[in-house]
Amino acid sequence: MKLYFHPVSTVSRPVVQFCIDAGIGYEPVLVDLMKGEQRQPAFAAVNPNCLVPALEDGDFRLTESSAILKYLADKFAHPAYPKDLKARAKVNELMDWFNTGFYREFGYHLIYPQLFPNHKRPGEEANRVTIEWGKAKCAESLKTLNEHYLGQGKNYLCGDQITIADYFGASIVTLGELINADLSAYRNVQRWISRMKSLPSWAEANAVFDTLAADAKSKTFITLP
Repeated sequence: MKLYFHPVSTVSRPVVQFCIDAGIGYEPVLVDLMKGEQRQPAFAAVNPNCLVPALEDGDFRLTESSAILKYLADKFAHPAYPKDLKARAKVNELMDWFNTGFYREFGYHLIYPQLFPNHKRPGEEANRVTIEWGKAKCAESLKTLNEHYLGQGKNYLCGDQITIADYFGASIVTLGELINADLSAYRNVQRWISRMKSLPSWAEANAVFDTLAADAKSKTFITLP
C-alpha cells in the first residue's frame, strides 16, 4: 500500500498515527504541500481533488481521511472500528460531527484564514467577520464536546476504548495549537487530548506539527477563549 500524505496535514496525521498503533505497514509518499505538489499532474492523477491523504492499495484508490481510517481498520480487523452495529454507528457519528461541523468552523473559519493567504477572505473586514464567526461557533462546539461527548468521565469519545474517531478528532482539536488556543475552560477535552498525546505514536506522527505549534507561541492571533 502507498499512503500519500504530508506530516503537517490535519487529516494526514491521524492516518499515520493509527497505522503506527495498529502496526500497519505502508509505503510513505510525501506530497509537499508547501511546494504545491498536490496540484501537479502526478498527484492530481491519484486524487483529482488535489488533497492529501490518499491511499493506494493495489489498483484500489481511496481519498478522504475518514474513509481511509475506516477502510484500514476494516482491512486489518482492528478493534478501533468495532463490528457491533450500534458501537460502529457511534464512531461514525463522532467522525461526521468533527468532519462536517467542528472542522469547518475551527479550521476553515477561525484558524486557516489567519495562517494561509489562500484561505483569507477578500477584504480585511470580510476576513475579520469570518474569523469571529468561527471563534463563536467552535466555542459552542467545544462545549458540546466537553460536556456531552467527553462527559461522565469517559476516557475516549465513545467510551473507555480508543476508536478511530479519537485519532481523527484529536488531530483536528490540536490544530488550535497553531493559534495558541486556550482550552482550559474545557477540562474534559484537555484530559482527552493529554491521553491521546501520551500514546507513543503521537510524537512520531506529529513531530513536524508539534514544531510548528511551538513556533506559534511567540505570535499573536485571534484565538480562544
